[in-house]
Amino acid sequence: MKPAAFRYHRPSTVAKAAAALGEGEEAKLLAGGQSLVPLLNLRLAQPTDLIDLSAVEGLDRIERERGEIRIGAMVRQADAEHDDQVRAAVPLVAAALGHVGHPQIRARGTVGGSVAHADPAAELPAALLALGGEVVAEGPDGRRTIAAEDYFRGIMTTSLAPDEVLVEVRIPEQSEDSVWGCTEIARRRGDYALAGAMVTARANGGAIEDSRVVLFSVASVPLRMPSVEKVLAGRSIQDADVLREAAKVAAEDLDPASDLHATPEFKRHLAGVVVRRALEKAAGARA
Repeated sequence: MKPAAFRYHRPSTVAKAAAALGEGEEAKLLAGGQSLVPLLNLRLAQPTDLIDLSAVEGLDRIERERGEIRIGAMVRQADAEHDDQVRAAVPLVAAALGHVGHPQIRARGTVGGSVAHADPAAELPAALLALGGEVVAEGPDGRRTIAAEDYFRGIMTTSLAPDEVLVEVRIPEQSEDSVWGCTEIARRRGDYALAGAMVTARANGGAIEDSRVVLFSVASVPLRMPSVEKVLAGRSIQDADVLREAAKVAAEDLDPASDLHATPEFKRHLAGVVVRRALEKAAGARA
């Protein structure tokens, strides 16, 4: 199929893009297009205005300063995946990007596009939450920063205003004593995950501190699991019994809805599996 007719905009600044968003009756931003273009072709999305961000300067930068990585919205996922600064400062992000679709998808898909799209099965939103990252948005009233915890509201729904443009994500660097793990289960390599988990923590003398355990593709948003973090607190990440207990709690505390891919019971089982596997990877990984 072909998309429905729309007005095409190619602004040169974020301010002009935000203005076009506000003026359009039903406007959409085009970043990498790997999610939006299929929806357009199937006519599941029929915007009156399509605003292409490819000509906006300054959105394709990766910067490392003041203990954080700043990734512009238009940075290609493949570029972020292989960037030396990203791999050194936030290795969990690089690992998560390796699970996104296929190389062809990552070559065109953008970091900002994925975070703005907010698919609950996507890896980048989960990584952003697991690392305590932030989203920077710009609209008619200027720029504002939104913590990941406050950003994701529901299935493909965020706290961005209708006339705001996501311009970058900011992610604190993982510390030298950081441990982390990323894993997912999908029917085929490159498919959306049936369930996935991201884990970050500090290993202080072998004891787990400041852990963040995030599940994705099992709820309407990436889901932080404080009950699992409580199980891990102060205990050894090398202890297999601790990892089994954490996995058990993850499965028990999850209340997923049924869908075409899995029953709630199967999703709970998968949640326990991916949490255990992510923790096992964390036991052998350091930033």
